[in-house]
Amino acid sequence: MDESLRAVPDFKRVILHLDMDAFFTSVEQADDPLLQGKPVVIGQSLRGVASAASYEARKYGIRSAMPIVQAKKLCPHAVFLPGRMSRYREISVKIMNIMRALCPLVEQASVDEAYADISGTRRIFGPPENIARRLKAEILAATNLTCSVGIAPNKFLAKIASDWNKPGGLTFIPPADVPAFLRDLPLGRIPGVGKQFQEELRRIGVTTIPHVLAHPRTYWNELMGKRGAFLHDRACGIDDSPVVPGSDPKSCSAENTLDRDTLDRTLLERWLLIQAERIGRELRGLGKKGLTVTLKIKFQDFSSITRSRTLARPTDITTEIFEAARMLLTAEKLPRPVRLIGTGVSNFRFVQAELPLMPDAGRKRSQQLDQAMDRIRDKFGNKSILRAEAAIRESDAVNDLLSQKNRTSNGQ
Repeated sequence: MDESLRAVPDFKRVILHLDMDAFFTSVEQADDPLLQGKPVVIGQSLRGVASAASYEARKYGIRSAMPIVQAKKLCPHAVFLPGRMSRYREISVKIMNIMRALCPLVEQASVDEAYADISGTRRIFGPPENIARRLKAEILAATNLTCSVGIAPNKFLAKIASDWNKPGGLTFIPPADVPAFLRDLPLGRIPGVGKQFQEELRRIGVTTIPHVLAHPRTYWNELMGKRGAFLHDRACGIDDSPVVPGSDPKSCSAENTLDRDTLDRTLLERWLLIQAERIGRELRGLGKKGLTVTLKIKFQDFSSITRSRTLARPTDITTEIFEAARMLLTAEKLPRPVRLIGTGVSNFRFVQAELPLMPDAGRKRSQQLDQAMDRIRDKFGNKSILRAEAAIRESDAVNDLLSQKNRTSNGQ
């Protein structure tokens, strides 16, 4: 592309970025009124890190990715919780459905943030701020959670704007205000310009956006390659990346980091069953079945292995997922104590696409049991019903593991 053409950003688009405020901890506070106003941290393991911190906890200096040991020193009276990814995902689905109902094109970036291209909606909603206010109001009414919204001519500016007045903010950067906004913007606020990159720039005397703009794009491209060209584009307010609706998940997985390394196979199998419960429910919610079950093990020395097994037919049945994972574990000798164990299901098939097979009464009963348990959990919460083998009392969890660090993810 001609250099002179890139110097003039395309400001015809209107991009909205939604970012939930302290999402994980806000969900916990919304579900339990006793937690409201208290410093809340997601993460309990003394060997782990904080996954999230409420705004009350952040006042004490606690941040995500901070070691739990350090967080407890900063705020001993904070409430440390294990986290409930299935609950966060459940609320996330509600939020994204609200957003898709209002916005013509939505790209979910994570469990708690998304972009929307709202170009051309002025005739329906009026100024861009109107659709943002309506979005915030509908999310608050449906979830009792607040969010921050940024509106700008492109994705990277919209993301910066959503973080500008947190929590509960609404920041609009009109095209005419972009040059002035960027002029005073710290380099570190540009997504993709991390501490290491900033240090490289500082060593050559570049600490502000005007310093970047003092040289043409060709200079930066020759000096730093693609990173340099990227930096100059962002300093000019250029971001051509489109809003792309997300693709379907390719896998579902869950893993647990144990507080004490162990060779206890009974304990490890108990975690596999708990993980199979989460994965099976997620698969059923997605309307998918998987053919491949994967076991992940990380040992005491941080070495890790993965083992997979392809089933005879796709499944979303909890007991079938568990049995496949358990057989993979049984086949391993476990030369060292286990630090982390995880289960995953991939190689998806849609439920409606599955070929009819010979009726299996036992399999049908398992399906009916899973569906009944799903209905109970949907109505009364995730902990309302457990299989006997998976029912770990709270005291057992504290004594055996001290924490549960969950990560249920959709691999892309």
